[in-house]
Amino acid sequence: MDGTRPRSPATGSPHDNHSVTPAAEHVQGTPGAPAREEEFEITAPLAPVQVETSPVTAGLESDGATKSATLTSARGEHDQSKSSPPPIPPKGVTDHPHSSSPTMQTRSTETVGSEGGRPQTPSGVDPPFSTLHKRSFTVSRGHTVSVVLISSALEIILASKEAKRSAPLHDSAQAALGMIRAGQGGDKPREIFEPLRLACETRSEKLMIASLDCISKLISYSFFAGESSNLPLSSPPPSPALHPRRSIGASLSSNSQTSLVDLVVHTITSCHCETTPEAVSLQVVKGLLALVLSPTIYVHHSSLLKAVRTVYNVFLLSTDPVNQMVAQGGLTQMVHHIFARCGTSKLDDVAERSSLGPSIGSDTSSTSAHVTPRSESRRSSLVPGQPEPGNSSESLQPLSEATQERDVLRSSDQNDTSSQEGVVNAVFTNGLQPAIETSETVDPYVEQPTSVSAPPVNGHLHRVLTTHDMFVKDAFLVFRSLCKLTMKPLNSESEHDLKSHAMRSKLLSLHLVLTVLNSHMQLIVDPTAIIYSTSSHDAMTFVQAINQHLCLCLSRNAVSPVPQVFEVSVEIFWRVLSGMRTKLKKEIEVLLHEIFIPIMEMRTSTLKQKAVVLAMLSKLCQDPQALVEMYLNYDCDSDAVDNIYEHLMTVTSKIATLPYAMSQSKSNDPTSPVVTPQTKVQHSAIHASGAISVPGVVDTSTIGLSEGQLKRQGLECLVSVLRSLVAWGTNMGKVSTDSSVLDTTRVQTGDEHEAMSSDPSVDRVAGASGNPETFRQPTPDTADDPTRFENAKQKKMALSEGIKKFNFKPKRGIQYLVGAGFIPSSSPSDIARFLLTADGLSKTMIGEYLGEGDEVNVAVMHAFVDLLDFRNLDFLAALRLFLQAFRLPGEAQKIDRFMLKFAERYIAGNSHTPFKNADTAYVLAYSTILLNTDAHNPQIKHRMTKSDFIRNNRGINDGEDLPEELLSTIFDQILNNEIRMKDEVDSVNLPVTGAGIANALANVGRDLQKEAYILQSSGMANKTEALFRTLMRSQRRSRAAEQFVSASHFVHVRPMFEVAWISFLAGLSGPPQNTDDLEVVGLCLDGFKNAIRLACFFDLELQRNAFVTTLAKFTFLNNLGEMKAKNMEAIKTLLDVAVSEGNNLKGSWRDVLSCVSQLEHMQLITSGVEVSDIKKGRTRKLPAEELANESRSTHITVAADMVFSFSQYLSGTAITDFVRSLCDVSWDEIQSSGLSQHPRLFSLQKLVEISYYNMNRIRLEWSNLWDILGEHFNQVCCHSNPHVGFFALDSLRQLSMRFLEKEELPHFKFQKDFLKPFEHTMIHNPNPDIRDMVLQCLQQMIQARVQNMRSGWRTMLGVFAAASRVLTERIANSAFEIVTKVNKDHFTAIVRHGAFADLTVCITEFCKVSKYQKLSLLAIAMLRGVVSVMLTCPECGLGAESQPAGEDGMIRFWFPVLFGFYDIIMNGEDLEVRRLALDSLFTTLKTHGTSFPVEFWDTICRELLFPIFAVLKSSRDLSRFSTQEDMSVWLSTTMIQALRDLIDLYTFYYDMLERFLDGLLDLLCVCICQENDTLARIGTSCLQQFLENNVQKLDATRWERVVSTFVKLFRTTTPHQLFDESLRVEIDGSTPEVTDANDSQGQTILPAPLTPTTSEQGSSEGKFSASDRRRIFKQIIVKCVLQLLLIEMTNDLLRNDAVYTTIPPDQLLRLMGVLDHSYQFARMFNDDKELRTGLWKVGFMKHLPNLLKQESSSAATLVHVLLQMYFDERPEHQLARPQIAERLLPLSLNVLSDYAKLRADTQAKNIAAWTPVVTEIIDGFCRFDSKAFAKYLPVVYPLCTNLLARDVAPEVRLGLKKYFERVGYTQGIMEAP
Repeated sequence: MDGTRPRSPATGSPHDNHSVTPAAEHVQGTPGAPAREEEFEITAPLAPVQVETSPVTAGLESDGATKSATLTSARGEHDQSKSSPPPIPPKGVTDHPHSSSPTMQTRSTETVGSEGGRPQTPSGVDPPFSTLHKRSFTVSRGHTVSVVLISSALEIILASKEAKRSAPLHDSAQAALGMIRAGQGGDKPREIFEPLRLACETRSEKLMIASLDCISKLISYSFFAGESSNLPLSSPPPSPALHPRRSIGASLSSNSQTSLVDLVVHTITSCHCETTPEAVSLQVVKGLLALVLSPTIYVHHSSLLKAVRTVYNVFLLSTDPVNQMVAQGGLTQMVHHIFARCGTSKLDDVAERSSLGPSIGSDTSSTSAHVTPRSESRRSSLVPGQPEPGNSSESLQPLSEATQERDVLRSSDQNDTSSQEGVVNAVFTNGLQPAIETSETVDPYVEQPTSVSAPPVNGHLHRVLTTHDMFVKDAFLVFRSLCKLTMKPLNSESEHDLKSHAMRSKLLSLHLVLTVLNSHMQLIVDPTAIIYSTSSHDAMTFVQAINQHLCLCLSRNAVSPVPQVFEVSVEIFWRVLSGMRTKLKKEIEVLLHEIFIPIMEMRTSTLKQKAVVLAMLSKLCQDPQALVEMYLNYDCDSDAVDNIYEHLMTVTSKIATLPYAMSQSKSNDPTSPVVTPQTKVQHSAIHASGAISVPGVVDTSTIGLSEGQLKRQGLECLVSVLRSLVAWGTNMGKVSTDSSVLDTTRVQTGDEHEAMSSDPSVDRVAGASGNPETFRQPTPDTADDPTRFENAKQKKMALSEGIKKFNFKPKRGIQYLVGAGFIPSSSPSDIARFLLTADGLSKTMIGEYLGEGDEVNVAVMHAFVDLLDFRNLDFLAALRLFLQAFRLPGEAQKIDRFMLKFAERYIAGNSHTPFKNADTAYVLAYSTILLNTDAHNPQIKHRMTKSDFIRNNRGINDGEDLPEELLSTIFDQILNNEIRMKDEVDSVNLPVTGAGIANALANVGRDLQKEAYILQSSGMANKTEALFRTLMRSQRRSRAAEQFVSASHFVHVRPMFEVAWISFLAGLSGPPQNTDDLEVVGLCLDGFKNAIRLACFFDLELQRNAFVTTLAKFTFLNNLGEMKAKNMEAIKTLLDVAVSEGNNLKGSWRDVLSCVSQLEHMQLITSGVEVSDIKKGRTRKLPAEELANESRSTHITVAADMVFSFSQYLSGTAITDFVRSLCDVSWDEIQSSGLSQHPRLFSLQKLVEISYYNMNRIRLEWSNLWDILGEHFNQVCCHSNPHVGFFALDSLRQLSMRFLEKEELPHFKFQKDFLKPFEHTMIHNPNPDIRDMVLQCLQQMIQARVQNMRSGWRTMLGVFAAASRVLTERIANSAFEIVTKVNKDHFTAIVRHGAFADLTVCITEFCKVSKYQKLSLLAIAMLRGVVSVMLTCPECGLGAESQPAGEDGMIRFWFPVLFGFYDIIMNGEDLEVRRLALDSLFTTLKTHGTSFPVEFWDTICRELLFPIFAVLKSSRDLSRFSTQEDMSVWLSTTMIQALRDLIDLYTFYYDMLERFLDGLLDLLCVCICQENDTLARIGTSCLQQFLENNVQKLDATRWERVVSTFVKLFRTTTPHQLFDESLRVEIDGSTPEVTDANDSQGQTILPAPLTPTTSEQGSSEGKFSASDRRRIFKQIIVKCVLQLLLIEMTNDLLRNDAVYTTIPPDQLLRLMGVLDHSYQFARMFNDDKELRTGLWKVGFMKHLPNLLKQESSSAATLVHVLLQMYFDERPEHQLARPQIAERLLPLSLNVLSDYAKLRADTQAKNIAAWTPVVTEIIDGFCRFDSKAFAKYLPVVYPLCTNLLARDVAPEVRLGLKKYFERVGYTQGIMEAP
């Protein structure tokens, strides 16, 4: 056989001559699942059905020919006597009683029984057929009905043989005909209808056609509207499916109880069964459609479902293609009408509530429009198990399995037409059902949500349902039935055939669901569309009521391998996503996470499936608000399982970057489960399709044909996302939220829609009747707080990071999670609760962590097990539950700990077990684990048997055996059902094909990919349904819907871009490198443009740099030989980005401008202006000629120029970044050119251009710009390539001339700044030509712009000063000439603009140059001349006639001149120039110092005079001397002369400079305390000179300061280190090196300040090295010499009578004290022979050291001064005589005593040194008065007597003679002369 099964005659179709490739799918059924239905569907789409069309319009277009079937209400012109059905008018002609012209099917808008779309009224126009039928009668509501309409049918009935056999039929027909002819039938519709009903029951084709035709026409004329519901019933009429044949008596009995409308419906539907002739079926459809669409007769609830069911069955069972199309079109129109009337009825709700019409009010007790009265107000949750009163056992769920098996599906394999019809009957046979069912009456997979948003009905015992309420419930019942039809699984392979009943039914129901969602989303999401329960006070919104059914419909069909089913399911999901996302937040997440995203990632899913999902996502990505809300509600929600948005972007990016090799191998895969492409075979099956044209549906025939096309789709999707992010992020930041949302959610109609693959910019939001999102309740902006979502996202990311850490290293992860606060504390219970409840944790790592033997881990494991509830579970179920929480580790010790705790926990929760203790449970658990491994490990060959298992567990129950049946049950269950993790169960093992010929032959004809997909998809569907079940249960418990946040803030785009930018970059950068398709490249470049815009707008530096850099690299401007047209497009894009995003490019300007530079280089190379580089012998490849021409095209040239010309519109910050980057690029260009004669200066030239463009910017911005430009010009002007330097200088000159045109206000310095590069160039560029050009540029500026010169003078003079130091004489001469001219011609302007100091500095620099002495001398003359010019210049204000200048004037004018002299003194290289400068300085001070204020003198001393001698204090000033010789010359000439001049200046201006005496004395101290003898002598000389010259001007205070200076000098120069014992210790292995005392008196003069030392310091330094000791010896000798100098200076001063008479006696005594200390120190050293010998031995001196001169000199000075003071007659001296005597007598006695001991033979020098001292002492004693002489005679006389024994000098002998004479006089020995 050919594999087809025989078909009954009723189902066989003469047109079924085509074949379709069968496809198989198996979806596991579950108990309580919706009933199994089998349907048909058309594959070719119908034209769009208009909801407002008159009775029925249905058409199908094929091969250019349009087949249409149009049903009308009623016509009386056809011959009713014919037994065949009336012909179908061709091409949409509408058979209408008032219609005179055909009506086209596509736009028919006439209403049944109306003229021009308005209902007929008695006052309307007479019917056109009134002339044919003279008689008519009026029915209720004023409608007129032609008598012929009814009489013709009644006459046919009466004439039939059936009427003759049936008395009731004959009698009723006769009675009705009589009433009609008497004009009395209008008020008795039941009597008129009765013969028609009975005629239908005869099953005679002729009578049925005539009766049905008459009934439909009567319906059109509203004949049955007046008596619609006079007799209410509590239950619907019996179903014709269950009771196909009814007797006349039964009909009559039913007739007395059923409302007329229900009776009409029942009568029409009863006419159809599996054997009904096609003509009758057509009349059935016609009648039902007229009834349902009637504007005056309302069919509700069970009757409505019955009508829909019957038309559905006609479609399924009819073999006539025309009937199928008519039924399908009629069904579509009925569904449209059922939903559309809900919207129109809502407008009349108020009127309906106040005054219910007879068709509603009286119908409420009927099953067609009836709501059971509410007895009381009750809560939403009904009592479980309580049936709803007034209803049959039929409930919200489909029929039970038993009922289906008994009444519907006798055998699923037979697949006969009766079973098909029965399934549909079972689905639609739902009468007035409650909207909320109890738990016993619902599908276990269909969880009932909690009713929310219900209007308050409490307090109302009865609620009268309005028309709108009933219409809404009708819509719900129909939609629910359609959803259930879609859930029928396709079990057998034959059912996958598109011609099968099951497949047609599924496709038709799916398309109807899609049609409803597409056209009536407004009703579905309308919060006022409430569905009320007929038995309780509960109510729920429409979307809540359909939620469960719609989700299950998607979960069971969205994984279908049948392309048509899958595509429709995806379209349905798109409608849910776009229109219901605010209502179904969690449901959408489950569907995306579990079905649609995995399908995109699965390797087994087909290209078509991925393409369809991508097309749906593309539409999502084009809706900015939906995209942002996707991120906010899932990625930022910690309760969301997945980051949906981020995951979608990652998957889409991967699809967009698939390798091309793979795409080529996959595109023509014959084993792909994609249905064979559209061919004539499928076209011939046009009648077997159930497809319905729905606006906004993606044309899937053109997508998914190859992987290249799929990549293109993924790319388009990514670009769409970026466009949406740009639209939301940037537009929302600029315009109001409302206008942006309206703009981004505009509606696309079906006519405007195009395939996504061809135009990704259209169809932003699907929906033909308006944007559903406009009907949702908007979330207040306060809820859309970006900070809150940012924190939530960060928290979610932190949690994800913690989970990653845990899955890598559990302990570290736990520490992180505790620290981050995700685990409240480190207590075992908190950690265990987190491990048990957190999603994403690796079960393996949980097992590893809990299995560790550490105390903490064991405690956590115990807490973890304690959280598991094993109560009332059998042992194996508890063990399975236990092992689902983690993966059991492999180590025996870890397993042992787990099993111990499990046994303890299980026994604690289950007392009634056969286990006597926990040990039994422990051993059995361990044994069960081993059994599970043994039974299911493929590596084990010899498996355990049941007897082995029982034997192994003998005696474990406290010595007894466990029941054998328990062990057998455990063994059997383990063997049949392995203990596995849920993850392992869910993951399906894909079929693996082995190698070899046998396997290859076995797999012939098998579609392995499809089989693998079916295995995976079934698991996905089951898991999804389980998740929905859990979700519904949780929603029912919480009684609150998930809060959905509506996006309104543009800031959300920033984190959205941040989390997905890598995916964007990968997806956009891959395709351009692998393809030359310019459309693909253009897409990528558009994506780059949008990505860069986002990164710039939100200032994302990393992302911006990544995208711009990638785009810049793709230009291939650095590889011209490989450049293609796509790279040229990248160049254009980059230029566009630069123009549009310039304000935010920041550092990325570098890449942009580099490309612009390379583009210009390319243009030069390709045009032949520049020869390409030749590196390593290889010539650079040139691009193709067309690309070269393109690079020079107007587009690119203008765009590149706009980058620079538009810089004037950049912000202040942006222009700074732009200029900085352009400078960097310019430098790279110049560096790459090397020393070429034609360097690349493109960017440098552009710098000048943009400077011109931006010349009008504010000064603040220009200052920032010039900081960058100036630094760049500094670099460029000093480049080693002179061509670069010349160009840069000329550019700088041009800019400077432009800048100088702008006026500069006083005290600003912009001119100074922009001229700085000239100065830098003069200093750092050694090229004399460049330097000469600098001078020429400045000279030109002076000549042309001198009147505008302000602060620029300062920089110019600085340039000239720098030129003075140039080694090229012509440069220096040129510069000096310019300075001379400027000083002569523009001195006043220089002074006026604050550049006088710079002028003096400039002149000073020329003075300091030694190479050109002539210039230096001219310059010093100019500087000296500046003083006189300055004094006469009125701008200076220093003239005699002007007011005395203040401190400011002194600093501004005098100080620069004086400082110039000082600078020359210190740094002048020529000795003559220094001498002139020194002379000029002090001469100027003497000449003009009288006019200087004291404060200015203070400045002069502090800043000019004292710093001259700073070299003496610190070695830091030595650096200015190149050699020691230079320094020695300066010290010996300039400094010494300066010191003398300073003393002279102090003397000259003592009164003025008296306050600065301390500074002078300190300076002299430093000068004296030098190791250099020359400096010390000069210092002492200057000090002596100063004191002698100013002795009369010194008061007591000054003398005190002078004496303190002497004290300091003596202490500093006292050589205490002579007594340091460590200096006398001989150093091992070294020979004494004698220090020559004359070494310090060489020709070189170097400053070496001395530091004072004390004896304590000297003895504590320890052992010295040889070099240290030599240095110390040298210092000692210097100090000794300085002591002598000081003693001599003191002696000279005190012998000066002016000094002696001026100095106060107390200060004189202080001075004598330091002299006495010096004397005592020298005497002590001279007396220590051992010390002196030790120093001599270690090489201190060549001979034995002594301090004889110091001792004798200090003693002589002391004796002289003390004697002078003693004999001074001034009162203050007389008062101090006792103190003088106390010092004088001991000193004198010591001197005389020591002198007497001197030996003439060996101490001749000593005798010679002391002789004058002894003489003065003796002479002094002789001058004592008599009293004092007599007082000291006893001590002096013996000493003098001793001298007589010596050979003394004559002067001593003469003194002794005088003394002894005085003794004689005093003692009376001699008489006084």
